[in-house]
Amino acid sequence: MTGQKVRWGILATGGMSARFTADLVDLPDAEVVAVASRTEASAKAFAERFGIARAYGGWEALARDEDVDVVYVATPHSSHRAAAGLCLEAGRNVLCEKPFTLNAREAEELVALARGNGAFLMEAMWMYCNPLVRRLKALVDDGAIGEVRSVHADFGLAGPFPPAHRLRDPAQGGGALLDLGVYPVSFAQLLLGEPEDVTALAVLSDEGVDLQTGALLSYGGGALASVHCSIVGGTPNSASVTGSTGRIDVPYGFFFPDHFVLHRDGKEPQEFRADPADGPRASLRHEAREVMRAVRAGETESPLVPLDGTLAVMRTLDAIRDRVGVRYPGETGERPGEAGERLGEADEPVVTPA
Repeated sequence: MTGQKVRWGILATGGMSARFTADLVDLPDAEVVAVASRTEASAKAFAERFGIARAYGGWEALARDEDVDVVYVATPHSSHRAAAGLCLEAGRNVLCEKPFTLNAREAEELVALARGNGAFLMEAMWMYCNPLVRRLKALVDDGAIGEVRSVHADFGLAGPFPPAHRLRDPAQGGGALLDLGVYPVSFAQLLLGEPEDVTALAVLSDEGVDLQTGALLSYGGGALASVHCSIVGGTPNSASVTGSTGRIDVPYGFFFPDHFVLHRDGKEPQEFRADPADGPRASLRHEAREVMRAVRAGETESPLVPLDGTLAVMRTLDAIRDRVGVRYPGETGERPGEAGERLGEADEPVVTPA
C-alpha cells in the first residue's frame, strides 16, 4: 500500500484515544475512518468531535471493518487482551496501548495470534519512537559512556487518587507499576535488555494494588538498574545511565525529553536537544508514523518496538508483581480481559506523561 493513506480505526473513546486521534488527524498520510465504543452514543460523540465517518456501538464491528488498516486499542489494560485479540483474529493490524496486557501470558497470546495471522502488532511504547531517546540509545550503543554500569529511572504522580479511581481498582489492573512503572522498566531494558534477577518492594493499598514500587534489576555483566514508580508522590520523573567512562542525565520527562546531557570523563558536558520544530511531546506522532511506515512496507512488527522486547518487559513486570504480591482478578480464573470488559472503557483521561 505504498503511497496510500493508512486508514485507522479507534477502539475506545477515553482520554488517550482523544489525544492519539487528535494527532492522527494532523498527519497528511493518515485517515481515521471508524471508531468503536461500548455504547453507540459514546462512539457517535467521539466521531462527531473528530469528523470520523463510522461509529460502532461495539468492538466486533470495528474489528471486521475491511476499510480499516490499523486499529488503535486504548481500552483499560485489563481488557487489552480481549480487544486486541478480537481485532487480530479478524485480520486487522493493531497498535495496542501500554502496558501491553495485564501479564506476560496474555502478551504471549497476542503475539502468537499476530504471528499466526501475519498481522502487524506493536505496543504503543511511544518513548521508543522519540528521536531524542533513539539518539541516546545510539550514543550508548556506540560506546559514548563506555560499558553501562547502572540505569536509574522514576515516574511518580502526586495524586491522591481515591479508592474508586481506576488506578486503585484491581479489576482494571490498577496500581503504579503497570500504568507508570512500565516506563522506567522499558527505559532500563532499552539499554540493558532483560534482567537476570529482580528484587522489589512495594507499599500496597487496602485494595491490594501498589501505591509505590521500587525494584532493582540485575544483569550478568554486573550492571544494575533501579526503577521506581508511585501514585502517592510526584517524583523527579528523570533518568540516568552511567557507564565506565561517562554518564547521560535525562531531566524531568525522560519518556518525552526535550534535552539530555552527556558527561564524559575529561570533557565538557555536551547537551543534546530535541528539534524545536518537533517539540518534546510529539512522540505520539512519531509512533503513528512508525506504524504506518511498517504497515506500508508489509512488516509485521517494528524494529523500534519489537515484540520480543515487549514480551521481555512484561516478564519483568510479572516478576516485580510476584515479588511484591500484587495479583489481579483476571489472573485467578476469569478469561483474559473479562473484568475489564465488564467495567467498560473508562472514559476518564488515561494518566499519561503529557
